[in-house]
Amino acid sequence: MAYFDAASSEPLHPQAREALLAAIDVGWADPARLYGQARRAHLLLEQARTEVAEALGARPDEVSFTSSGTQAVHLGVLGTLHGRRRVGRHLVTTAVEHSSVLHAGGVHERDGGTVETVGVGLTGRVDLDRFTEAVARPGTALACLQTANHEVGTLQPVAEAAAACRANGVPLLVDAAQTAGRMPVPPGWSVLAASAHKWGGPAGVGVLAVRKGTRFRSFLPEDERERRRVPGFENVPGIVAAAAALRAMAAEASQEQARLAELVGRIRETVPKIVPDVEVIGDPDERAPHIVTFSCLYVDGEALLTELDKAGFAVSSGSSCTASTLRPSHVLEAMGVLTHGNVRISLPRGASAAEVDRFLAVLPELVRRIRQDAGVA
Repeated sequence: MAYFDAASSEPLHPQAREALLAAIDVGWADPARLYGQARRAHLLLEQARTEVAEALGARPDEVSFTSSGTQAVHLGVLGTLHGRRRVGRHLVTTAVEHSSVLHAGGVHERDGGTVETVGVGLTGRVDLDRFTEAVARPGTALACLQTANHEVGTLQPVAEAAAACRANGVPLLVDAAQTAGRMPVPPGWSVLAASAHKWGGPAGVGVLAVRKGTRFRSFLPEDERERRRVPGFENVPGIVAAAAALRAMAAEASQEQARLAELVGRIRETVPKIVPDVEVIGDPDERAPHIVTFSCLYVDGEALLTELDKAGFAVSSGSSCTASTLRPSHVLEAMGVLTHGNVRISLPRGASAAEVDRFLAVLPELVRRIRQDAGVA
């Protein structure tokens, strides 16, 4: 089986596995206590915090660990809004953010706040002029922008958006889930969220970083752990493994991500030549190195994913359309592109050229067969 769904979850990095097994034996105690085992766990936790902070361009005391990237986003969005209630209650976001951002915005609206959603162009890149206008509005408490889109890979103009936010005194929350460990984190963020299983760490570890000087107040009952930002007992072994994976991925990034970008480029270039009526989605140049998405006209996306699975390829779809909801992806809708027959390929560390070639060899016949069964071939 060729695993092509790293945007959902990167396979556990070997260094993360090694660190996890070692930390399970020595990092199980409560890091908040004072006896020997606890002090050892505390040292492991703080060393991991320092390593993650360094990789993300933060200070160790700005970094807190959560149970997931989704929790990091929820806490980051709602905690920053709560801390800045006196400034205003207006949230600016984009139409292609991860659902965790959109859901947090929904909670904010139900609590009496307002949300302004900035649109994107055909490639999925946010309209920077409209974003700048939005953050300049009086009462804006927070803006949110992802580093790269999780469905189509398009990179966002984070540094430029951060400059606009800074000029208007508005903090910027950056969702770096798809690029942390793969690409340098753009400068200018005030709050950052990321997820360890996206960079080869274990599931169940997220990162929330809050810059010094950013007003933040948790909306949850107070807990003394993790700088009072995140309640609950820290998963020290998981955090240690997450730090090991991030360190290893960052060290390999310049060479490995360039290699994956070349393979993705091959897919982007070849698929429209070998499959009729295909739309390759996302920015062709300003994109995450490991993600490529395309949609096939007259093809049921779930049927294509099932056939690819039978052929030995684990891929996903940018479309969340299911028989129960009949709701296409909000990202693809916002971009104005084809929402059905959608395939997202996201290459993990170590993906081979031979696997990509095999994928390109089997894809045309699978699409042809599905269209024939649907009576459109």
